[in-house]
Amino acid sequence: MSVNDPLAELPDVPGFTVTSTTVDDGGTWPTAQLSGIAGIPGGKDISPHLSWNGAPEGTRSYAVTVHDPDAPTGSGFWHWAVADIPATITELPEGAGDDTGPGLPEDAFQLPNDTRLARFVGAAPPPGHNPHRYLVVVHALDVDHIDVPADSTPAYLGITMTGHTLARATLTVTTKTPA
Repeated sequence: MSVNDPLAELPDVPGFTVTSTTVDDGGTWPTAQLSGIAGIPGGKDISPHLSWNGAPEGTRSYAVTVHDPDAPTGSGFWHWAVADIPATITELPEGAGDDTGPGLPEDAFQLPNDTRLARFVGAAPPPGHNPHRYLVVVHALDVDHIDVPADSTPAYLGITMTGHTLARATLTVTTKTPA
């Protein structure tokens, strides 16, 4: 069986760079980014710091998504989605994705994730699972506002972004195998 790569089916677009002071590309989530909401001991559901650069000319806004393609659902699990980040913003502080979105720029908004909470929900793979991958993606868009309702799903955001994505920056983060 091949590894599920949900980005492979999307239109091919250039890449740019996303980094984080919270976690390294290919690294594992720190405990604070695990899900206390889902009962993971020590988990605090704190969104990671993200910083990006190198988006193409013509970028008018960004969206950020965090998706676990390895969740045992048939469609993965959406942990976070933020839309309408202005093109002048190239960084989100750690903790921006709590219930009130304190570090989000004006007019940006969080969509409900798969727990139906409009916030970041940390990693919580089921006991006995191999490590899961979490795709942290910054999408550079050619529109100021992506025009999805605030109560939309991250999947609907993804469909709507498809024709507007100029470039994509991705970090892949994993979890340790739970006990």
